[in-house]
Amino acid sequence: MADTPKFRISRVDDARGRPVRDLRISVTDRCNFRCPYCMPAEVFGEHYTFLPREEILTFEEIARLARVFVSLGVRKVRITGGEPLLRTDLVGLVTRLRAIDGIDDLTLTTNGLLLARHAEALARAGLDRVTVSLDSVDPDVFRALSGRNVELADVLAGVDAAAAAGLTPIKLNCVVQRGVNVDGIEALCERFRGTGHIVRFIEFMDVGTLNGWDLSKVVPAREILDLVNARFPIRPIEPGYRGEVARRYAYEDGGGEIGVIASVTAPFCGDCTRARLSTRGDLVTCLFANQDLNLRAALRAGEDDDALANLIARRWRGRDDRYSEERNARTPDVPAPRIEMFRIGG
Repeated sequence: MADTPKFRISRVDDARGRPVRDLRISVTDRCNFRCPYCMPAEVFGEHYTFLPREEILTFEEIARLARVFVSLGVRKVRITGGEPLLRTDLVGLVTRLRAIDGIDDLTLTTNGLLLARHAEALARAGLDRVTVSLDSVDPDVFRALSGRNVELADVLAGVDAAAAAGLTPIKLNCVVQRGVNVDGIEALCERFRGTGHIVRFIEFMDVGTLNGWDLSKVVPAREILDLVNARFPIRPIEPGYRGEVARRYAYEDGGGEIGVIASVTAPFCGDCTRARLSTRGDLVTCLFANQDLNLRAALRAGEDDDALANLIARRWRGRDDRYSEERNARTPDVPAPRIEMFRIGG
């Protein structure tokens, strides 16, 4: 029988009238890649100290908090990392989350390296879909951007395994950087046209403080779309739901669709309904946040579900985040302090 919370709080909106609808849960801060825009190898070397086990939320704690978030209006839950498939028995967490009444969409974001061995079990446990981070289908560029001596073929095998297991539609996220992988945009489209998978091109964002972000490295969404359209004509289509971050485009010949996430040139803060739960149990209300709310401490202090719900609701009601909309008002060469992406997922 599905788990249901014993309490109910009416819809919770933030200071700008945005409800909480999406919860992204980072289950580990560890990763088997060292992507330069997230966990650069020169910072996260072999001697880097990740969070000890006792500071990481247990699956029981994650499931309990997820039930509380559902009581506040959350309907979509995404498991992230780090690389979530490094967390032992992730299938067990999926089973726990699937049992929660009210979660309409349960998804996973992964780099795909370990996906082939886990896809079928994840699907049986109740996972709905996967998103795979894939910045290039050129093996050499892929290897350079992963920061590890890994094989593109292993990730593509993971995508195929996920498709065979029914974890669809599969979304493939490509972070586009000028001078790095712009030349591979057409190849990504060509590789996945007609498969039912959706390639989403993401403007290089200043997430965290370690990725060397510079506005000159950002390839605007308009430029990306022009490159695609020149090879494969596309047309805009309607968003699937309020708050969808990607602008959707369909191939004119019926070959499927792509998406473009323009957080830098066309911010979508006004419709952001995402809350993030960090690896150590912090509530983070914006991808670019520099503050969080420690929920783990409340959990382990014995607070009941009503107290947890009220704690979360108070923080969400006070939320006024709109970092991307305010980015241009900030002096570009004076970075604001931010939480690193590998602790809160994408």
